[in-house]
Amino acid sequence: MAHIDWLERHFNFDFPVELYPEMIERLRGTPARLEARLTPLPAERRTRRNGADWSIQEQAGHLWVLEALVQARLDNYAAGAGTLHAADPTNRQTWEGRFNERPLDEILAGFRRERDWTVERLEVLSPYAFERAAHHPRLRVMMRLVDMLYFQAEHDDYHLARISDLLRLPG
Repeated sequence: MAHIDWLERHFNFDFPVELYPEMIERLRGTPARLEARLTPLPAERRTRRNGADWSIQEQAGHLWVLEALVQARLDNYAAGAGTLHAADPTNRQTWEGRFNERPLDEILAGFRRERDWTVERLEVLSPYAFERAAHHPRLRVMMRLVDMLYFQAEHDDYHLARISDLLRLPG
């Protein structure tokens, strides 16, 4: 079954801000889910590409490098910025990261370390902080902090689903 490309996704941010604890939990759980999927796989399977698409290991590397964007956006909210830091639509860091040539443990540990730092930052915020809003440059909408957490959790799930797609390929 075909999937909707990430850049084609549309989001409704119409849920209550009080769902922020659930969003934090989704983010907290991604490193464990990623480790459970990737650790048992042989390197050959993790690093095989399907055409021009990223390999399983490159999908994981993408989540790692993108965590810096999440943290930059947390800084935007903390500073009361009107616009969130923009993502690089070319994903240059992922392509240049050469994640297929790096040890899996390095990628998983790097992502866990950065995501844990993100979660630690979120856990000390006042509940009112999750109401703060800023303009998301690509989506062209005002996005509360709780919405950004949902958006990031959806992005995590998108790449975990791409990993599952790759695992279903023959061979």
